[in-house]
Amino acid sequence: MPKPHRLLPLFAAIVAATLLIVLLASPATLAAQHPYRVLDRWKLGGDGGWDYLLVDSPAHRLYLTRGNHVDAVDTRSGKLIGSIGGLHGTHGVALDTAGKFGYISDGGGNAIVVFDRATLATVATVPAGANPDSIVFDPATQSVWAFNGRSKDVTVLDAATNKVTATIPLPGKPEFAVTDGKGLIYDNIEDLNEIVRLDARSLKLTATWTLAECDGPSGLALDNAGERLFSVCDSKKMAVTDAKNGKPFATASIGSGPDAAGWDAADKLAFASCGEGILSVIDASAPGYPTIESLPTQAGARTMAYDPATDRIYLVSADFGPRPEPTAANLRPRPPIIPGSFTVLIVGR
Repeated sequence: MPKPHRLLPLFAAIVAATLLIVLLASPATLAAQHPYRVLDRWKLGGDGGWDYLLVDSPAHRLYLTRGNHVDAVDTRSGKLIGSIGGLHGTHGVALDTAGKFGYISDGGGNAIVVFDRATLATVATVPAGANPDSIVFDPATQSVWAFNGRSKDVTVLDAATNKVTATIPLPGKPEFAVTDGKGLIYDNIEDLNEIVRLDARSLKLTATWTLAECDGPSGLALDNAGERLFSVCDSKKMAVTDAKNGKPFATASIGSGPDAAGWDAADKLAFASCGEGILSVIDASAPGYPTIESLPTQAGARTMAYDPATDRIYLVSADFGPRPEPTAANLRPRPPIIPGSFTVLIVGR
């Protein structure tokens, strides 16, 4: 039998090898050992549909666009704080960096609605293009960018004056947009399978790039440090693009019917929320961008918001009735939403 003192070098070698394996493992590999799951569901109810949602981490708020109003929900309790009403068909929300004002793309009203984040009171309604959809606040220029789906352009608002400073034509129908915080803004062009880059300082479109293997790009996320863009596509694909020159990095597999994307910079994970009821998790630190998790969520949960402060993902959906039969006037009818069933899903590890 070996003497105890002779076992010590062997034990030390085993410990050292184990530590080396842990240190060499990618953050996403380690994260995959603790997969995401649905932690909670907040049944908020209310009538009507929804579109984008946005997390305000410092304020512990979640903003939900709900047609003719926007709800603010406390992320610690899941309770409704209040609403911004009097709207006509909301799509997105953007927040300034000072913590004072928020901006709503009111598609049905063809307007950008400015609200006070402390009181949720509307302070200005500024005409935009036709059906403003995605909306972002650019910190470098302190400006608001509303991407107009029907007029195929972007309305730029000076946040200091609430005055429109430019209307920039786009090559096609814009979808989700992101900013790098340093004066560059990117937007998916859904009907042309493209992505565009805009300069917030010169107020010009500076690049248009084709998205390979991507049909109908909608949701978009940005890895600022790695200079990568993640576009989710109707073809059950996520296109990964070089944010510097538009060259394709890879195409990852995701679920069907996506509408939003997210990015976890700490673990190098990309997310796609898919209408079939799947949250796809992509390891962006590994060769080939493998899908490491396909989490069942809820049918219709195709929009999402990621909170890096808590590593929580928020998705929304509802219960649906039977889908109506197609007609000549409506070849793809949507199933009716069951009243009072609107729900927020909280996903985490």
